[in-house]
Amino acid sequence: MADLYIDLVAPNGHSYKQPTGLFINNEFVPSTGQKITSIDPATDKPIATVHAASSEDVNRAVNAAKAALVYPSWKLLPPTDRGQMMAKLADLMEQNRELFATIDAWDNGKPYHVALNEDLTEAITTIRYYSGWADKTFGQTISTTPEKFAYTIRQPVGVVGQIIPWNYPLSMATWKLGPALACGNTVVLKPAEQTPLSALVFANLIKEAGFPPGVVNIVNEYGKEAGAALAEHPLVDKIAFTGSTMTAREIMKKAAGTLKNITLETGGKSPLLVFPDADMEQAVKWSHFGIMSNQGQICTATSRIFVHKDILEQFLVQFKQAIDSTSKIGDQWDESTFQGPQVTRAQYDRILSYIEMAKADGAVVVSGGGKHTPAESKNKDGYFIEPTVFTGTPDSSRIAREEVFGPVVVILPFSDEEDAIRRANDTTYGLGAAVFTRDLTRAHRVAAEIESGMVWINSSQDCDPRIPFGGVKQSGIGRELGEAGLEAYSQVKAVHVNLGSML
Repeated sequence: MADLYIDLVAPNGHSYKQPTGLFINNEFVPSTGQKITSIDPATDKPIATVHAASSEDVNRAVNAAKAALVYPSWKLLPPTDRGQMMAKLADLMEQNRELFATIDAWDNGKPYHVALNEDLTEAITTIRYYSGWADKTFGQTISTTPEKFAYTIRQPVGVVGQIIPWNYPLSMATWKLGPALACGNTVVLKPAEQTPLSALVFANLIKEAGFPPGVVNIVNEYGKEAGAALAEHPLVDKIAFTGSTMTAREIMKKAAGTLKNITLETGGKSPLLVFPDADMEQAVKWSHFGIMSNQGQICTATSRIFVHKDILEQFLVQFKQAIDSTSKIGDQWDESTFQGPQVTRAQYDRILSYIEMAKADGAVVVSGGGKHTPAESKNKDGYFIEPTVFTGTPDSSRIAREEVFGPVVVILPFSDEEDAIRRANDTTYGLGAAVFTRDLTRAHRVAAEIESGMVWINSSQDCDPRIPFGGVKQSGIGRELGEAGLEAYSQVKAVHVNLGSML
């Protein structure tokens, strides 16, 4: 059908054919539901309109995934063959690196050079990493008695529903697809409605890489409808979700009806601790990157910075200098842009409301504190916000406790190590944390005491597909990435063999 593809030319001159349908059984098909219009956040102008799945469409996708699991059986395909398909997919992604960077920059608002050099590198590495695991996930034999032989089989969970966030559209999809496919599962993937475009182009590569029909299905939809349909569907064996803690609670409720296996990566209010012996230049550089990169739209963003009271003033001065010298705000296509627009008008308004609330509560503005108006006339309606730094607010304030998900940070003093750890842990979240010190004994001691799934020592946000990622408390359940990520997409079956005459 003609409306299942449209020709697009991005602002950087990259022209391509954009699929707009639902991807089910290796084909793009129209939906029976409404449509989603993607907006360029730098200009507030539409990019493209794609089909949005209804619950009926989600059911079609789930049934396709279930059929692919059974015949021709994806889970019984020799695992080396699965790995070869995944390696080919990674090669195809490499060949189309510039295209994907263009789409995610346009659709999401992140700088093109960041999407190209950081996001795509991570996405390609993730698929390639898990391609190597496809034939290396297996069970074990277990010694018991001479009369008994026991062993385990590691098998796929089954049909997996995967719900992807908008802050890293393609790389977050690969975080979930990589281990799921390596373990032999089939997938129904729902991209975020705010960034629906790159996953559909990615679908073309899935087919080109040789994946059988129904192994990967992609359905764009508004989260409440499609997410609920996946979480409640009796043929979906597992839900993997990345997004807000509030949405995760709703998914858990719906998944409880069929006791689904779940993996949740949710919100954060990550602390970053700077001790007086820290390398100040490195602490400022990484602290700035930890909150201001990706427009502050990072689940692990170190948005609570605790600095020892003896060096607080020096840190504040240098942090502001880092913003003034590094955080150029502009559209996605300028090579010198550090901070692009926020992803949507709703997110832009939400961040500004938090900034105004903090001011009303008496927080001291060190830098920024409002919307940014670009000099370029074409971007006057874009969703740009100044990188904003607050201090002088209690730990109990909303700006210090709630996830803003934008370029907003609170920098506060602490008195000693005990004080720093206590306040770092005084949160319902526990996703990431960072510690800056030259004292290695202190670094490891504090890392062990902070209640979070990940701790960076003398860095921030330098994630790697080979290292587990996940949180504690209300920051999620389970782990993604690394060998640990395979645990979420496989299950162990025990086999008991009687070799004697035991009663």
